[in-house]
Amino acid sequence: MSSYAMYRLPHGRHIVKITQTTGIPEELHSYRELNGRSGFVFAPFCISESCPVLLIRPDLTETMEAPDCQQTQAAYAPPRHTDEDERNMYATDFAAFHESLQKSEFEKLVLARSSRVECTTTTQPEELFMRACRLYPRMFVALVSTPQGGTWLMATPEILLSGDAPIFSTMALAGTMRLDDSQLGFDTPGSAQCNTTIEWDDKNTREQAYVASYIRDRIGRFAYNISSKGPYTARAGRLVHLRTDFTFTLDDMNILGDVIDSLHPTPAVCGIPKDEARDFIMSNESAGRGYYSGFSGPLQPDGATRLFVSLRCMSICDNGYRLYAGGGLLRESDEQHEWEETECKMDTMRCVINND
Repeated sequence: MSSYAMYRLPHGRHIVKITQTTGIPEELHSYRELNGRSGFVFAPFCISESCPVLLIRPDLTETMEAPDCQQTQAAYAPPRHTDEDERNMYATDFAAFHESLQKSEFEKLVLARSSRVECTTTTQPEELFMRACRLYPRMFVALVSTPQGGTWLMATPEILLSGDAPIFSTMALAGTMRLDDSQLGFDTPGSAQCNTTIEWDDKNTREQAYVASYIRDRIGRFAYNISSKGPYTARAGRLVHLRTDFTFTLDDMNILGDVIDSLHPTPAVCGIPKDEARDFIMSNESAGRGYYSGFSGPLQPDGATRLFVSLRCMSICDNGYRLYAGGGLLRESDEQHEWEETECKMDTMRCVINND
């Protein structure tokens, strides 16, 4: 099995395919080991023996035209089939997470789940990737396949670290609402901001503020000339999120691994306080995350780095798919509402599977 990654940047007109022609991707066991490295990174939510950071060596790099976006995608709603065992498992996990929040052990926790989708016909991963490119022009679309990590497809709206040395950017992305049919419109090329007027409730506003404060603190340890824009409403498929953009300058390009280690996992996929929340999630979340809510993308300390959080993703198996999604919980969170939010997020990949 060869190792490769295909990706298209948000609003991009080209697809890049990176292939490692010999050997297997290098395995790293800390994010700091990315200091001074280059290649395509595929990293998990939490590093373990079974889920190391994978670095694909770009032995062969190809560029091709991206397909035109499919403007009718916004009105399409894929079928859902609720599995009773999955629903009960989520309810059990929610109760444990919510209890810790009520006890004020955490300010925020992110609860994730996965869902198995069986299929009777096989669609090649590269065709699924092309569908995702057509459906989601605003998102970072990537297909990653390695012997160690398997094959994953994502269409994610969230930047972890992006820039051309020495200027970089990141974002705080939190809070989620679903657009109804009357609010849907065509994507505006090059724009992240949603033109539809959205009224955000207190829960979503506070959740976003937690994440923005965390990001500002973390990048302040390494960077200068920090500026921010937001929060504003950003579109991602049929969903919108609250987003704040940060731009900053780094003096030393050989510390990108340290910056990544400080940022990841952000409260958007983990919780507050970070280390304690990550430990709690790993001990109490029933569905293993694997590479979901990790990060991926090209890393070049002396050039262009484009790392995105691996959200709205699925692993591709021989006879089906496993979809992943999560949501941020606060003390006032409601279980049914949070379940519906994960369903809406899984629709991102359901649309790809069902869009023949």
